[in-house]
Parts: sequence; structure tokens; C-alpha cells
Amino acid sequence: MLAQPDSPKPSPPPPPESTELTTTEPPSSTTTTSASVSAATSSDETGNPSPSPDPSQNRPQIPITWPSGGTLTLDWVTNLMSTFDWSSRNLRPSELPTVLPLEAFDGLILTASKILHKEPNCVPVEPDKDAVGASVVVVGDVHGQLHDVLFLLKDSGFPCENRFYVFNGDYVDRGAWGLETFLLLLAWKVFMPHRVFLLRGNHESKYCTSVYGFEKEVLAKYGDNNKGKHVYRKCLGCFEGLPLASIIAGRVYTAHGGVFRNIPATPSKRAKGKKNRKVILSAESVPLSLGSLEELSKARRTVLNPPWEGPNLIPGDVLWSDPSMKPGLSPNNERGIGLLWGPDCTEDFLKKFGLKLIIRSHEGPDAREKRPGLGGMDEGYTIDHVVPSGKLITVFSAPDYPQFQATEERYKNKGAYIVLNSPNFDTPIFHSFEASIPRPKVNPYYDFEDVIDSDEELDLTKMVESS
Repeated sequence: MLAQPDSPKPSPPPPPESTELTTTEPPSSTTTTSASVSAATSSDETGNPSPSPDPSQNRPQIPITWPSGGTLTLDWVTNLMSTFDWSSRNLRPSELPTVLPLEAFDGLILTASKILHKEPNCVPVEPDKDAVGASVVVVGDVHGQLHDVLFLLKDSGFPCENRFYVFNGDYVDRGAWGLETFLLLLAWKVFMPHRVFLLRGNHESKYCTSVYGFEKEVLAKYGDNNKGKHVYRKCLGCFEGLPLASIIAGRVYTAHGGVFRNIPATPSKRAKGKKNRKVILSAESVPLSLGSLEELSKARRTVLNPPWEGPNLIPGDVLWSDPSMKPGLSPNNERGIGLLWGPDCTEDFLKKFGLKLIIRSHEGPDAREKRPGLGGMDEGYTIDHVVPSGKLITVFSAPDYPQFQATEERYKNKGAYIVLNSPNFDTPIFHSFEASIPRPKVNPYYDFEDVIDSDEELDLTKMVESS
């Protein structure tokens, strides 16, 4: 169990030990852990969740207040963790404002947004190579599965001076606690801005959150009125500030989807009778090739929905692309946005920038079920490409996913996170974990039986309408 609200965790726990991975990857290791909680809820006659109080949890000091001056402490952040856990088990969703009033929300989202918007598109993560026990934890999709995130943070050890975190996006949608999950991670970011790095996922967009539940979740919790719309709008603005990628210790590239294309410079050509006018060529008409880190740094990331056409394609590539076993670089027609890239492109990317690993996320067990030739996500990670210069890895951190789904048979997948240790930070240690169960009972915030999967071709018309 997590620390109780009236006795916050005073110091970070040590990192978990690992055992050798029984595969052909001798440098890597894995461990599997499980978590369980004792709580249950039922539904009232209207279908709304009616929580049954969990006697194992003491009522926290609520409401949460934003500290004077905006300086957070470890006690404040761990208290927020415990309070969100308690409220998810003991209160209806519509009672969240009694836990986190709008004033506290505004203080957190504004402070975090200012920090995020100042960061570059590709953030350098630079742990001390000489520090004993220094590590970087890389986390994949979490999709609003709050209780699994709470377990992960405890299992891997809280962020601290020598323990960095890189979260690879997709904090919201599908799961029922996307708002609490995102706000909790923002709190860690504000508390330790140079130790916690939050990257953007494809679901941190207006289109996805309007289809897969986050918008409705926010309105259910803060009201389908000006207050709820204010909270949703502020979250969208914060999403726009999330960086696109990171480079860890100069050795590891991480991004939600993956690699990105080169955007050719548009040639100058005078149109007849018009002085100094340029002819803009469509990027799609130029043969595809890998882009540079300089191009990544110049891309405009502050868009509600990353575009799939026009000159600003790099954000869409970084967030939506997928690996393939087929050589080459091609449009990702399955999704309608981004790229597909083969092992040869992984090798070219690693060699070109002197890297050893690409760690990406974006694909859960449902997506991998439709990708012949690539590994499944039963353990929460796959090693997709092994090339002379290094490896491409996919990590997915939402176990027993998705929380709601149309079929009776669940995937029962494990989640995973990756630890990179000093001195080189380029040998992945895999930690698989099972879902925290039982989850508090709650209704889904989207029509999971009919909604199109995001790994299928998107409704681009609706994406335009939501921009």
C-alpha cells in the first residue's frame, strides 16, 4: 500500500532488484512484481458509481490547497498521491472539486505549463555519469490508470537527485482517472523540474481527448459548465507545451511514436509577374528520408492536433509513427498519420546521431495484435529491432489494458518500465508488473464498444473540426 495521507513518505525507496532476462538479450534484465488493493465500489440505481468507503484508508486533510509562493515539497506531492488514491475509492467523480478546488488546480496547471513551454522540443536528460546509483526510469503509456501509476512510482522509487524519470506520453483517455494521473505527474514535474520529464503522446490532443474520454471525464468531475470547460481548456494548453522527445545521456532517444521525416527546404522560384514570391512544394510530394535533430528542434509543437499534411509534419511523425519489419520509410496508412520505419531506418538513425537505443511507446496489446511480425505486449515491452548500432524498444506501462473494452476477454497484459543505470545509461533493465486490483468501480467516459481504435485509420475530417 502507499503511504497514508497523514504520514507522507519521508524519503524515496531504493530501486528494485532485478533478475536476468531469459532471452537472447544478455545485457538486459527483467523483474515482475504485482500489486493489489482492498477496495470496492458499487453502482447506484442511476448507474453512477457509489463508492464503498475503504476502511484501510484514513480520510486525508481536504481540500488540497496550493502553497503560498507555489513552492512544492515532497510531503505535498506524496499527500496528493494518497489523496487522489483515497478519493478514487471513497468519493463520486463529481466530488473531485471538494478534493482539489479550482484554485489549487489553477496554481498547479499554470506553474507546470510555464515550465513545460520553456523546454525545447527535444529535452536533454543529463544524469551524472559518475554518481553511484544514478538511474533514469522510462515509462510508457499509462492512459489514466491512476492506481497502476501509483504502484509504479513506489516500485521504481520516487524521483530524487540521482533518479530521473522520462514519461513517454499518453497520460489520459480510456482509463477513468486521466485527470488525476496527469495532475499528479505535473506535481512531480513542478517539484523536481530537472529530474522529471513529461513528453507528449498522441492522446494529448484535442481530437483524441474528445473521442476517447478525457474531455467527458473532466466535465463529469468539474461540471459541464464554465468551470469544467475551464479545466479542460487549461489541460489542452498544457498539452501543447509538452516536449516531443528526449535524449538521455547522449545515448538514448525517447519519443512517444518514434522517428520523423526530413522536411526539405522550399526552393525559391519567382512566379510570373510577382516579385520575390516563393513556390511552396508539398512535403508529401518529396521522397521520404529521416529528419535531423536540428529539424526536430525547430518544429512547431504548439498545435492542438499535430497535422498530417502541410509543412509542419514532424510533430505528427514523432507522436503517431510505428516500427515495421519491412525495410524503408513509408506513410503510416494504417493510422492515416505519421510513418512506418524498418530496421534499416533504426540503424541509420542510431548511427547518424551516435545513439545506442530508441525507446518509444504508443502500442499496447490491442495494437500489437494487429501487427504481424512484431512481438506482442504481454510483458509490457518488446525489442522490435536489433541492429549493429543498437536496439529499438517499445515500452507500455498500462497493465490489464484497456480498462474498458467491448470484448469479454481482456488482454491481461503486464505493464513495464525501463531503468537505465550509470555510467552509460544505454543498457535497458526491464521491470514488468501486474495491475493493481481490484480497481474502484467506475463508469467509462467514452463509448468503448463503438469508438474506432486509434491504431486504425483516423477520422481526419473530425480531427480538422476539433482543431
